[in-house]
Amino acid sequence: MSTAELSTGVVHELPDDLATALRDHDAARAAWEDITPLARNEFICWVEDAKQDQTRARRIRRTVEELGEEGKRRPCCWPGCSHRKRTGRA
Repeated sequence: MSTAELSTGVVHELPDDLATALRDHDAARAAWEDITPLARNEFICWVEDAKQDQTRARRIRRTVEELGEEGKRRPCCWPGCSHRKRTGRA
């Protein structure tokens, strides 16, 4: 896999701004590829659920920090993607 290709989530596609942030941080990119598609989906949905640009930017920064520096595998304090059914499918 090239550094330009990153895995996506279950329901959501990886947005460009989040992909750029992940590509710029080796540890976060490696952790991104190590987590499950459902976990990636949770981070993507969390970022995309932001209503303001400032919030979105903060969530992208937190995604990189949580994955690459803190070793978290899901977004902190996020109840989960509301776009999927309990089965994990759209």
